[in-house]
Amino acid sequence: MMTNDTLLTLDTVSKAYGREAKKFVAVRDVNLQIRAGEYVCLLGPSGCGKSTLLRVIAGLNPATSGTVLYRGKPLVGVNPHATIVFQTFALYPWLTVEENVEIALKARGVPQTGRRERTLKLIDTVGLDGFESAYPRELSGGMRQKVGFARAMAVEPELLCLDEPFSALDVLSAEALRGELMELWLSKSIPTQAILMVTHNIEEAVFMADRIVVMEKDPGRVLTEMQVTLRHPRQRKDTAFQAVVDKVYAAVAGKTQPEAEALGTAPGQPGKTQPLPAARLNALAGLLEKVAGEGGGGDLYKLSVELVLELDDLLPIVEAGELLGFATVQEGDLTLTPLGQAYADANILARKELVAGRVLRLPVISWIYETLQQDDNKRVAEEYFLDKLQPDFGGLAGQQLDIAINWGRHAELFAFDDDTDELFLEV
Repeated sequence: MMTNDTLLTLDTVSKAYGREAKKFVAVRDVNLQIRAGEYVCLLGPSGCGKSTLLRVIAGLNPATSGTVLYRGKPLVGVNPHATIVFQTFALYPWLTVEENVEIALKARGVPQTGRRERTLKLIDTVGLDGFESAYPRELSGGMRQKVGFARAMAVEPELLCLDEPFSALDVLSAEALRGELMELWLSKSIPTQAILMVTHNIEEAVFMADRIVVMEKDPGRVLTEMQVTLRHPRQRKDTAFQAVVDKVYAAVAGKTQPEAEALGTAPGQPGKTQPLPAARLNALAGLLEKVAGEGGGGDLYKLSVELVLELDDLLPIVEAGELLGFATVQEGDLTLTPLGQAYADANILARKELVAGRVLRLPVISWIYETLQQDDNKRVAEEYFLDKLQPDFGGLAGQQLDIAINWGRHAELFAFDDDTDELFLEV
């Protein structure tokens, strides 16, 4: 329900790319509201449409279907009330700090007489006083991103959109900039009325947000929303903080799907062809060994911290373990199956045989293997498989074939000839 403080409303918004036959649906039927005074995070794995939604909200990309309302009115063209800070610094290298910020005011038609005073005030606000005449090449990554924040806030947006703004920074710079942004936001030192941030970092979302919108992919859609009621400043080691992180991990990881649904069907057959997770099987081996060494189970949040893995790195490995029947996930906890325990205990040769049998259960892998077996030379051009995968995966067909080849090679089922661009059976 829309209220007087509602800034943004998305009503069953979808965004697709390409023609009907090869259409890729980035997001489907997304409903979302952003209210004044909120700091909201869009959280989810890569490919779930977070950045796509941000661009739709900013008016940079129109929605394919559904309605985007800003203060109750349909959004047409670029949203004049929103600005985006991107993960890359996007500064003009030939302009100074002052000129990079001032150019945003010039683009909005602010008179020259008032531009410099406003620019210098913003530079001081983000803590760059004294660097007005410096060029981007003379600044650290964190300082360059501060210039991006100053430029975005120069036009005094009601809605500040952040597209993984800390991901290109080193750990210490990112942590410092998060704290500074929260100080500006909580002290109301900036005129922004709401912040919408895209991230795949669960701790970052819990540290900063009032509300976390969890998304999933294939296609991108809202899975659930979670309120974060912890007081600021938030401490990562607090039990309450870690409990919220665990809860979000559980929502993002979900639970192991029934086998028929998880495996899907082969290309060209009725039903959905499920994508293979972008994980290397040797990374899965390491995860299974670690969990086996800790009694056969583990909390995903703690595992990610101990293995120094981001959400986008850990989830595909976990999903691979689920697909192969080596592990199950429930409420943020990973548990080895008897098969997974057997794999962790096995020697190298036994592991190869075990993986080969499990990988051949996957429809995409078995389809490639059977196609190669049926060929007289046991060799088939890469282009053939790409054409067959295209209807299901569109522009991601090449990525899916690469994953299948890596898994097939790991299991010693089939491999790829770089000289002829052919897949061939391992002998």
